[in-house]
Amino acid sequence: MQILQHDFTKTIINILNKYFPGDGDIILNNSQLLQYINLKTKAANRGSKSRASFANHYAIYVLIEDDLQNNFHIQNGYEDYEGAQYTTLLMRQRELPFGRKLQNHALNHRLNEEFKKYFRTSDYLPIIRDSTTNRYWINENLLKIEIGEQLINISESVKDIIDAYIQARMKSFNEFMIYCQKMMEIQNQSSEAAIEFIRSLLKSNVDARVFEIVSYAILKQYYAEQKIYWGWSQYELNVDHLILYKTGRTNANDGGIDFVMKPLGRFFQVTETLDTGKYFLDIDKVQKYPVTFVIKTEDKVEYLLKNIEEQARIRYQIKAIIKKYMECIEEVINIPELILRFNKVLDFQRGIQVIEEIVLQSRVEFNMEEEVVEDEI
Repeated sequence: MQILQHDFTKTIINILNKYFPGDGDIILNNSQLLQYINLKTKAANRGSKSRASFANHYAIYVLIEDDLQNNFHIQNGYEDYEGAQYTTLLMRQRELPFGRKLQNHALNHRLNEEFKKYFRTSDYLPIIRDSTTNRYWINENLLKIEIGEQLINISESVKDIIDAYIQARMKSFNEFMIYCQKMMEIQNQSSEAAIEFIRSLLKSNVDARVFEIVSYAILKQYYAEQKIYWGWSQYELNVDHLILYKTGRTNANDGGIDFVMKPLGRFFQVTETLDTGKYFLDIDKVQKYPVTFVIKTEDKVEYLLKNIEEQARIRYQIKAIIKKYMECIEEVINIPELILRFNKVLDFQRGIQVIEEIVLQSRVEFNMEEEVVEDEI
């Protein structure tokens, strides 16, 4: 399996090198468990909306911790071990950061099922479970790696890697909370200072969750000035202003739709990626219903659409399929367009409403005690 390279991969290799000097890359290439962890730690150092997958990490963590506490990494006898109790493992998971709401899914089946998706030909699954006694074991075959003529045990390094991932996610989460606090405090500033602070958040390097909150606040007020006339006959028309609704928190598992517009029924998705596969996946989730993409980039809209279409040609080749997907991209809104719309909102004298909405949405996020993890796979 080709090793996915991302920001946290270097941390994984560095930790492996600490325990096994000079062999970090080799061990990663020879360990299915480490490769799985590498795949699941992409979100470590990013201010992204991607889900943290603590459930599966913690299932591995508590079983390895149990293995280490019983010194099975330095002595034999694990095959005779009675196994860890389910209640003990679950309690330990819930003691860990962001783990308070964790359920039993990862321990019972989700981790093993997902591991199988990545390593279909593997003879091993990470968790061994006796459903009659409710006892659990980590599969030692995935912890023992042959390097040359030496058999090594990676238990300690795996625990350290997951610890490092937890710290990275906590750092990202705390930075986001600081942003939220700052946004909540803008009401106490002069309107000019608050507006300049909002402008400073319309950057490509800002946290994706902050970008979603700010873009929603701007677009909500931008569309609020627009109205449509509709009715069941030409003689009886209704007049409605456009209203933009936020569908959930910034990291909610909401099927890929971030905002919905009433009464037109437009869907909006906020993203920071330029990966065509992600765009088309979002479109597939809503049965190829048209979607407006709000993209955290300063690239020109024309370039973005051309880039998406070029990637689509490489990926799909069939012109009819490409055409269908491209038609489902109703509109692309980039950072320059958001700035233009913010300026129009200010012209409408609705800057205060933008500030109030940012404060409201930031409070929603800030009151979230921990990232939602119980539904993760």
